[in-house]
Amino acid sequence: MDYLKNLNDRQREAVLCTEGPLLVIAGAGSGKTTTMTRRIAYLIGEKGVDPYNILAVTFTNKAAEEMRSRIEAQVDDTRGMWVMTFHAACLRILRRFIDRLGYRKDFTIYDTTDQKTVIKECLAEAELDEKAFPPAGVLSAVSKWKNSGASPERAAAEAATIREKNMADLYRRYMVKLMKYNALDFDDLLVKAVELLNQEPEVLQLYSDRFHYIMIDEYQDTNEIQYELVRLLAGAHGNICAVGDEDQCIYQWRGATIRNILEFEEDFPGAKIIKLEQNYRSCGNILGAANSVIQNNTERKGKILWTSREEGERIRIYKAATDRDEAFHIAREIHKMKDKGYAYSDIAVLYRTHSMSRGFEESFSRQDIPYRVIGGTRFYDRKEIKDILCYMRLIQNPGDNISFRRVINEPRRGLGDKSLEKLDLLANLTDTTLFDVLEKGDGLEALSGKAEVSARQFMNMIRRFSEERGERKISEIYDALLRESGYLQTLEAQNTIEAAGRIENLMEFKSVIYDFEDQDPDGTYEEFLEKIALLTDVDNLDPGEDAVSLMTLHSAKGLEFAVVFIPGMEEGAFPVARAYDFPEDLEEERRLCYVGMTRAKDILYMSGAAQRLVFGQVDSYRMDSRFLEEVAEEHADRIDADVHGNDRGRGSDSPESLFDFGRLQNAIRFNDLGKQMIDPARKSGKTAETAPSAAGGFSGGERVKHKKYGEGMVVGVRKEGRDEMITIIFDNYGTKVFDANIVKLKKL
Repeated sequence: MDYLKNLNDRQREAVLCTEGPLLVIAGAGSGKTTTMTRRIAYLIGEKGVDPYNILAVTFTNKAAEEMRSRIEAQVDDTRGMWVMTFHAACLRILRRFIDRLGYRKDFTIYDTTDQKTVIKECLAEAELDEKAFPPAGVLSAVSKWKNSGASPERAAAEAATIREKNMADLYRRYMVKLMKYNALDFDDLLVKAVELLNQEPEVLQLYSDRFHYIMIDEYQDTNEIQYELVRLLAGAHGNICAVGDEDQCIYQWRGATIRNILEFEEDFPGAKIIKLEQNYRSCGNILGAANSVIQNNTERKGKILWTSREEGERIRIYKAATDRDEAFHIAREIHKMKDKGYAYSDIAVLYRTHSMSRGFEESFSRQDIPYRVIGGTRFYDRKEIKDILCYMRLIQNPGDNISFRRVINEPRRGLGDKSLEKLDLLANLTDTTLFDVLEKGDGLEALSGKAEVSARQFMNMIRRFSEERGERKISEIYDALLRESGYLQTLEAQNTIEAAGRIENLMEFKSVIYDFEDQDPDGTYEEFLEKIALLTDVDNLDPGEDAVSLMTLHSAKGLEFAVVFIPGMEEGAFPVARAYDFPEDLEEERRLCYVGMTRAKDILYMSGAAQRLVFGQVDSYRMDSRFLEEVAEEHADRIDADVHGNDRGRGSDSPESLFDFGRLQNAIRFNDLGKQMIDPARKSGKTAETAPSAAGGFSGGERVKHKKYGEGMVVGVRKEGRDEMITIIFDNYGTKVFDANIVKLKKL
């Protein structure tokens, strides 16, 4: 077989470079998998290397299976070759030698539920309150320590506060218990493998002698423990080939360190660097635009992707009036793509956070566009949304046993399986519902202690909200429900990325309620639930069906689509506001944008909105994402929406071009127009911003300076009871709202 057939010069060079350390910088769409599998096949089929002496590791089972199948299609015998994930490779080593570390070889691997049980035991022993130290939060801290290579002893030595010392102590207790139970968690598969290789020279020699050739995929996503594993295994022969792209390092938040790829030559002296810069995926304008954005990063080796494909269509950058207009615009463009001959499955919408999917799901449902949510469940099928909907359904109909069962102990309130069994027995004996059993008193008498108190509180809360639902706004009941049920407080106490995502979704659901109240001020509680039921009564589409893909930018890594939409391109949304304080976080956000842009083959849309409903609040005057400004003009067409949501060119001189922020200050001087900008005229009855007026000595249209946020412009002031609030668009931080009588501002 000709293992070099149809390879370009750089790919061929990488295949033929088999000895010594090699770093292959593989740009997006540059044929990385083809190069890796051809190189392995060349080693076996051409150079006669025993497959037993080859190790190839990657991050997902899917990627490993794809790699293995391609190699097997090129060579006759691959027996003994390791092509697997990091965790699978470490597990294989530990199954053979973990007794050297004091564990039995029949160790158990604990999942998250098991881990939380162990942490709770540790908390009880240490006499620490679970509310102060939520098990999920403790596990998150333990995982970060492990992935950075920090032992319990090191964590204790570096602890500076009493809380940090307690956390380090819980880490120590947790590891003691795992060993006692002969168990490892998922992180331990890596940690213990590295510990074994460091402590047992015989084991290290066995594996480093065995693996003459090592290939690491997605090297930019490796963490410190994975780097140490690779370094140890490659020590004997030094034939390590790392393949990755520093411009696609987007997982630093979960432990990946970009230094592994940036400092490869320092870690492996004499390393050869080969850059794969020919892109086989995207047209010229898409690549040009992506290159112009990523070049603003400093932590990179530098490369320019190019393609032999035609220039293709220019990037379409669209500024909508509102987030709903943005979703409508994308749906309209999808219909156009369908008319051009593209299938729905050729199209993807890639957003920064899962909470953004809701608007597109609703818009697509209304316009009969089939879709599927990838990398996460549909918005209304997510656990926290289903939980809160069951609360709301129970308020409407206390006899709904299905909803009762779901939320009676969510969050935990001491009403577990035994308590529910007692209530079930009474309900069956009296032929009534679970809620009726509680209300009649028999159910409460059957319970005792904390369970009785919690059940009474739960019953009173549901009954009170049920009686008030005709008198109070839905949004008011929702706010009170989140607070009084303890649901929101429990998530906040966990202090994990997962919990933060759940809270974000609950706040996004508040936007759904505000939308309903705006569109139909007289709409009832029951009508709102009926509307949601109609939206959620559609089963998830089969993955094989022709449907538009909805997913986060992180989930899109490694995928490609003919047509890609990237919405939400606004400061504070993408890049996220928390990235402003640290340059390395901002660069990771830019890499994420680059990854999204390079998923597109033929057509790329990037869009934002001047006004967006965020967590139940209208956030106006949202500034364009800096990433949009970094797109080179020769590769993009920019279109704004006027106040009516109609598309219009950037070149118009009409003052109606309110959402062209270059003319924002001039437009605000128009009296009627200014009022329209500052007062969204919400129908919900909430106090809105009024036309510019004096507040705290400031008025609309004035330029001001804040000590922390720098320079900006006052765009609105409003009364909230006795308080006066001032809204400012800062040049670098977007929109902020302050108490006008407290905030310290300097007029410019």
